[in-house]
Amino acid sequence: MTRTAVVICPGRGTYNKAELGYLRRNHPSRMALFKGFDAIRAENGQETITGLDGADRFSAAKYSRGDVASALIFSASLADSQNLASDIEVVAVTGNSMGWYSALTAAGALSAAEGFRVANTMGTLMQANLIGGQLVYPLVGDDWVNDPIRKASILKEVARINNVQGHTLALSIDLGGMLVLAGNDAGLTDFAESQPVVQERFPLRLHNHAAFHTQLQSPVAAEGQAVLSEIKFTQPNRPIIDGRGKIWWPGAVDTQKLRDYTLGYQVTEAYDFTRAVQTAAREFAPDLFIVTGPGTTLGGAVAQSLVLANWRGMKDKAAFLAVQESQNLLVAMGREDQRALVVG
Repeated sequence: MTRTAVVICPGRGTYNKAELGYLRRNHPSRMALFKGFDAIRAENGQETITGLDGADRFSAAKYSRGDVASALIFSASLADSQNLASDIEVVAVTGNSMGWYSALTAAGALSAAEGFRVANTMGTLMQANLIGGQLVYPLVGDDWVNDPIRKASILKEVARINNVQGHTLALSIDLGGMLVLAGNDAGLTDFAESQPVVQERFPLRLHNHAAFHTQLQSPVAAEGQAVLSEIKFTQPNRPIIDGRGKIWWPGAVDTQKLRDYTLGYQVTEAYDFTRAVQTAAREFAPDLFIVTGPGTTLGGAVAQSLVLANWRGMKDKAAFLAVQESQNLLVAMGREDQRALVVG
C-alpha cells in the first residue's frame, strides 16, 4: 500500500557532533555522488565533504561555519531524499531556510551538481561576509498551545527596536513554536536584554549565523546572483512549497521567477517555515511528514506548526503525541529508530 509523504529538508545548525560520519554511515552506496561534490569544493580550494564527514574529531567552531555546514547538510539531506522506500509517494517537498536549496534539488528543479553549487556558494558567501547575527526565542510554552497575543507582542517589540537609531532587528524565520530574529549586534542585544529568560537559555544567540532572510543580506544576494548566473533552473517533477507557503507546481513554473525568488527574495525577506508546513498539510494531507537528515531538531518545529494550525484537531503537544504514537505521522531520518520506517 502506497504511503504519501511531504519531504522536509533542514537548514543550518543540524550537522553537529552526533552527525559526524552521517554520510559514510547512512550512504556508503552514494560515494560517487559525494565525490562529485568533492570535485566542486576542490575547484574553490575547499576541504572535501567526504573529508569533513570522515574526520576523527568534531569542532563546533569549524563545522558551524556556513562554508562547511551548508555543504554537509545539503549532501546529507539530498542523499536521504533519494533513499526512501519504494512504497512512499512524495507528493510535495519543502525546506527550512537553506533547506530550500535541498528541496529544489530533491524536487528536480536543480540537478544534484547545480543544487550543491547553489548551497555551497551561498553558504560560502554568507560566511565570508558574516553580516549581522541571529537569535532564537520561543513563542509557545511546553504545551505548544497557540498564543497569538504573545507573538504579536514579541513582533511589536522587534519593530520598536528596529526603529531605534543604530539598531536593526527583524523576523528572520517563523519556525513553529520559535521565532528566529536577525539584525545587527545592537538590535540583537537590545532584544535579549528586554525579554525575560525562558527555559534558562532563551534568547539564544546562534554562533556563526549571519542575519539570514533580512535586508542586511542584500549584498550577499547580489553577489550570489552574479556568481551563479549560469545555474539552470528547470521544471520540478514534484510540487515545491517555498518560504511564503507558495506552491510551485510541476509544468507551471516560470523558472526565471524561481531563480529570482531563490537568489533574491528568500535571501533578503523573512522565511515562514510555519506557513510552508501548514500549506503542505492542508493542500496535500500526507500520510507522513518526513524530515531528512542530518540532525533531529527540525521535527519539533514541524510538529508545532501542525499544532498551531490545529491540523486534524491537534491543539496542543499532548494531542500531537497521541497521534504520533498511533500513526507515526512525523519521521525524522536523523533518528535511527525512525529512519528505519522510511528508508528503501
